Amino acid sequence: MKITAKQILEENQELRTKCLVYTRVMGYHRPVESFNIGKKGEHRQRTHFTEGKCC
Repeated sequence: MKITAKQILEENQELRTKCLVYTRVMGYHRPVESFNIGKKGEHRQRTHFTEGKCC
């Protein structure tokens, strides 16, 4: 029987805690949850990248 991610989350619901996500805005850090609807949408659409080695 294959266990799905949804089943694992349901079984461990009482162990979960809220995670605050901060992002840098205009030179300082702010929690994303304090953004207005438009700014939250912008944050979701951002392209994330990983920095590769030089040379």
